[in-house]
Amino acid sequence: MARRWRSNLLALVVDHGLRPESAAEAQLTLARLRAMDVPARLITLTDLTKGPAMAARARKARYARMVQACQQAGCVDLLLGHQADDQAETAWMRSNAGSGPDGLAAMGWITHTPDVRLVRPLLGVSRAALRNTLRAAGQTWVDDPSNLDLRAERVRVRFALNESGLSEQFWCLAMDAGFERMARDRAQAKALARTCAFLPHGWVRLGQVLPEPAVLSGLIRAVGAQQYPPAPAAVARLCKNGGAGTLAGTRLARWRDEWFLIREQAGVAAPVAAPVAASPGIVWDSRFVLHAPSALLRCGVYVGAAGYGLERKIRAGWPALFCAGLPALWWQGQLVAVPHLEWCRTADWKDAFFEFRPPVPVTGVGVYGCKKVHDKNYVGPVG
Repeated sequence: MARRWRSNLLALVVDHGLRPESAAEAQLTLARLRAMDVPARLITLTDLTKGPAMAARARKARYARMVQACQQAGCVDLLLGHQADDQAETAWMRSNAGSGPDGLAAMGWITHTPDVRLVRPLLGVSRAALRNTLRAAGQTWVDDPSNLDLRAERVRVRFALNESGLSEQFWCLAMDAGFERMARDRAQAKALARTCAFLPHGWVRLGQVLPEPAVLSGLIRAVGAQQYPPAPAAVARLCKNGGAGTLAGTRLARWRDEWFLIREQAGVAAPVAAPVAASPGIVWDSRFVLHAPSALLRCGVYVGAAGYGLERKIRAGWPALFCAGLPALWWQGQLVAVPHLEWCRTADWKDAFFEFRPPVPVTGVGVYGCKKVHDKNYVGPVG
């Protein structure tokens, strides 16, 4: 189906190495792709071990390697095979977990990340329809036995949905919630544009009055480099308590009669305790990308938090609390540059700077839901 959409494709086949048969199945998939004249690349994961949270760890490792492969090949879109039944399962799981309205939107048809767009073109097509399509095309497939392992929550949910016949209901719930989410995203983006200022330091100036909790939640997620937003109840408590406080790796601070959202110092690694070797393009604290000449980043240079103790003249008037979590360059145990403060120990370091690039946007820019949720002609998760 992708070949009918684009001729320039690269298929990524991931072998997690968790089952004895996985290597042979990966090779079988590569052979089938070659027969379809689709170039493919094998990604073998070697560090995964069975144990707690295996599915989450495997997913994280798989996505990291696939995104890396996309970057190397110059791919802009990464197509994923999630389908309508997967969407219904996600909506059920999030509903049971007490997720907020954004979470109930489940997976997006298009999700933007700093590196690639994640595209899920099959969210409106059921698992049964896909298998019928394969049969009609004369293609066979391999069933992963882990999809029958009832120790996994998603598998238990899958069986429950099949027995209850509620798959379509939860799929429609996700579509409705997604359509509403995009409307909220647009409204929140307008509110942010009117009231907030994003600083390259990784801080947000909020003005004299805190934004509403839904908007503040997105800000906390981005500044704190969180994959998911904080619990709505926790954000509401923070606002109710007057604002000043910490949540999800961020701190709300009042300075010069305005509110600021900054990174909490405890949320970043101390430079001596957890040094990260400096190299062009390295990402620190999941939010800052280092840009510097390779010749400058000689052996012994590492990235860490600026920390407390910066002289007032170095801080350029900013509070020490704000500056402690800024990214800085260290060499042989000495602080040599804090680019955001335009300070460096010698002129050698003046060409280094950090780009603030949080892993998620403050407001959603993806595509969720479908306006024609209940249209009888729309392909739903059953049938």
